[in-house]
Amino acid sequence: MKLLKRLGLGILALLLLLAIFSLFISSRLRVERSIEVAAPADAAFEQVNTLRNWERWSPWHGIDPHMLLTYSGPDGGAGASYNWFSKHPDVGDGQFKITKTEPYKFIVAEMNFGPNGTANTTYSFDKTAKGTRITWAMESELGMNPVSKYMGIFLIDDVVGADFERGLNNIKQIVESQPAGQQDAHAGHGH
Repeated sequence: MKLLKRLGLGILALLLLLAIFSLFISSRLRVERSIEVAAPADAAFEQVNTLRNWERWSPWHGIDPHMLLTYSGPDGGAGASYNWFSKHPDVGDGQFKITKTEPYKFIVAEMNFGPNGTANTTYSFDKTAKGTRITWAMESELGMNPVSKYMGIFLIDDVVGADFERGLNNIKQIVESQPAGQQDAHAGHGH
């Protein structure tokens, strides 16, 4: 019986220490990944800015190609948005809305995951000697819940980061396979 009591007190002490330590962990989560593509910034920009292009490169569309998508607003640029509905647990339901763009430089958007919270995401396109560096970043507020903070540190960055890497690699394959100077069918919309 003493052993069980000591074990219980030890677990309680460990949980208390973890809760206290979590106070020193930032409640803001940032996930960021980059890739360099051998293509001009306009080609890379249009893959993200024109929302219907996402069906070709988004890592989540690859997970559930049968998800339901509804688009609203312009084809691209500020005000363009889409809702997604998926029964797949790794995709779920949500909304993506572009809030600000500077053509061929950056895109800022809001993502709403319903009960799983919201996030702000940015895509930047920087000219390099070999083409364009695309950076995909997401920031989200985790709150003060210790479990959320630990999941953010140990799980979310790896899982979401891997999704970002797949998406960026997909964009790379698409833009590098296009003949030089080819414009996407939706290019120029929503600027």
